[in-house]
Order: sequence, then C-alpha cells, then structure tokens
Amino acid sequence: MLKYIAVGIAVAALSTSAFAATEFYVAQDAATKKCSVVDKKPDEKTAMTVGKASFDSKAKAEDAIKANKDCK
Repeated sequence: MLKYIAVGIAVAALSTSAFAATEFYVAQDAATKKCSVVDKKPDEKTAMTVGKASFDSKAKAEDAIKANKDCK
C-alpha cells in the first residue's frame, strides 16, 4: 500500500511541472510601459499584470494585448 502512495505522489509531482506553462499573463513593464506575454505571474513591482489574471493559451494573451488600450 505504501508503495502505491509513493508512486502516486511521484506521478503528481512530475505532472505538476508539465502543467506549469499552461497559464500565460499579460505583463506591463513598470519602466517602459511595454506589454508582453509571460508564462510566470508578474511580481507587481517591475512588471504589472494587465487585464484578466491569466489566459489558458499564448494566443489569447496576445489577443488581449492587441485589445488593451494600455498596451498600444
């Protein structure tokens, strides 16, 4: 039984890293005010999150940049 639990934990740990890049954010650089798509949540000090918290695809995040007036 303990062996199955250990295998389950190992599988969960390995699959978590595979899902890590499934969220994309629109980040605006605090100094230049230029927007870009990033795969890690902005720190809100050097880069700010623009619009919706996260997007499930890079294409949707890029569309959000085009639609956002602060990113033009």
